[in-house]
Amino acid sequence: MSQTRGGRAGLGRGLSSLLPDAQAADGEGAQQIPIEAIRANPFQPRREFDEDALAELAASIEVHGVLQPISVRRAPRGEGFELIAGERRLRAARQAGLATIPALVRPATERELVELALVENLQREDLNAIESAVAYRRYLDEFGYTQEQLAER
Repeated sequence: MSQTRGGRAGLGRGLSSLLPDAQAADGEGAQQIPIEAIRANPFQPRREFDEDALAELAASIEVHGVLQPISVRRAPRGEGFELIAGERRLRAARQAGLATIPALVRPATERELVELALVENLQREDLNAIESAVAYRRYLDEFGYTQEQLAER
């Protein structure tokens, strides 16, 4: 697990700080899941996706496949799955015409969905300033954290 100042792990310190092991918590490894069975993460902070970058990723997926599984949780109320992390990979896999995508199935609370979406986007392609501000505000409002508590996470 990632270590941080004072040995704490949290936001902005890597997905591994929130999902510590490579295997899914329910004992399942990566499995092929039908793309149509996966709903978007309602807490996804990214609102704009670079279409050229998605097309490039889709072309790579057509040749090499999806190299890193997405993370999903079982839908809390209904069938299928809800995306935790990997929306760009999911969108590109759709563009590439894949029927299934490798995914790790993990349990996750609503709070973890928000945290993981934020962490993944901070780690990868930078969110624009507005997306970052909206994501942090939503996190504060949704879970009642103070700015100091959020900074510690």
